[in-house]
Amino acid sequence: MIKFSHTLFALPFAIYAAFLAADGWPTPATLGKILLAMVGARSTAMAHNRLADRALDAANPRTAGRALPAGALSVGFVRAFLGASIVLFLAAAASLNRLTLALSPLALALLLLYSYTKRFTVLSHLVLGLCLGLAPVGAWIAVRGSIGALPILLGLAVLFWTAGFDVIYALQDEEHDRRAGLRSIPARFGARRALAGSALFHVLMLVLLLGVWRLSGSGGILLAGIGATAAALVYQHAIVRPGDLSRVNAAFFTANGFVSVTLALCGIADVLARRAAP
Repeated sequence: MIKFSHTLFALPFAIYAAFLAADGWPTPATLGKILLAMVGARSTAMAHNRLADRALDAANPRTAGRALPAGALSVGFVRAFLGASIVLFLAAAASLNRLTLALSPLALALLLLYSYTKRFTVLSHLVLGLCLGLAPVGAWIAVRGSIGALPILLGLAVLFWTAGFDVIYALQDEEHDRRAGLRSIPARFGARRALAGSALFHVLMLVLLLGVWRLSGSGGILLAGIGATAAALVYQHAIVRPGDLSRVNAAFFTANGFVSVTLALCGIADVLARRAAP
């Protein structure tokens, strides 16, 4: 039920933000608590989404084989798992500092709200982006106990990156979403305009990443990572076309996994290189 591979989307950005906030290595204890919070948040979001969408998933041939509609897991088990995940997230947030504890209910509310957004707005892709964009902001707060412009820029970059690739992924359900009365950009505007919107979101991501590079005083390592990200995004849009969705999974998993890991590694290396410079 939980796709741990999806953790590659948000977790690297959270770790990078922790290094930015610490201006070097965060303490192992802080990194461990951030990891626990991420596991709790991710598991909460996935479990609740599967519960909320179980009837919709059963009606969609692409998702009918998921654990709940297929009967591999019971509703009671998933509800218990959801409760345990929420407790883990809140406990990890409480163990960090007062601000993470104070903001954790808001983050939790957004994670739970997302599951219902396709029922009433085409902006569901941006709400998903907001959920993932909270990861670097939360990690920064976990280290510093305060917020600033830099993590907000990074969070916005993650928001538009996520919204862009979620639009591409939603192309698979364009016709089903129309029949089911669900809202998505592909269902509302069609594949061609949806892909144009996705490309716009990714351009905005790159602009925001350049803002992170400039505001953080980063050097060539992060800039190289941004360049590699731009290349991966171009590749992603080159292999998905209206009428040919055969390579959506390559665009969704491979290209985006590369983006998050490469950016995080380059960003962390840049932080450590600046720290070591005389």
